[in-house]
Amino acid sequence: MFGLRAAITSAAVARVAASRAAVAGRAPSALAARRYYSDHEETYEEFTNRYVKFFENVDEQFELQRGLNNCFAYDLVPDVAICEAALRAARRIDDYATAVRVFEALKIKVDKPSQYQDYLQALKPVMDELGVETKEDLGF
Repeated sequence: MFGLRAAITSAAVARVAASRAAVAGRAPSALAARRYYSDHEETYEEFTNRYVKFFENVDEQFELQRGLNNCFAYDLVPDVAICEAALRAARRIDDYATAVRVFEALKIKVDKPSQYQDYLQALKPVMDELGVETKEDLGF
């Protein structure tokens, strides 16, 4: 849907753990850095900030979907802040279907159904504010 699932490496496990800790409201103990080339490393916070800023500036459907494809293609589960920014962008450009698909992508990306429920719980206030429902809530 938003890209292929990548193989999980030991560094990715740390990033996923950090994401899960953020969803649960705990501070992650150690964050792994993603190395793009020899002179640059990106921490989980930098990754999150980059995509939050990206989605805050989206003004068309193509950009939104491209950003979601890129974000979900990484070997980590996006932070709640990224999901919130993506939902707000989808509603701002009046793309309800993509807002619903954010939850479909999350459901595929997490390891356990309980983690998906944690995301739903964390995003519930935003969902209510924006009027976004999940595919299951819509009866599909």
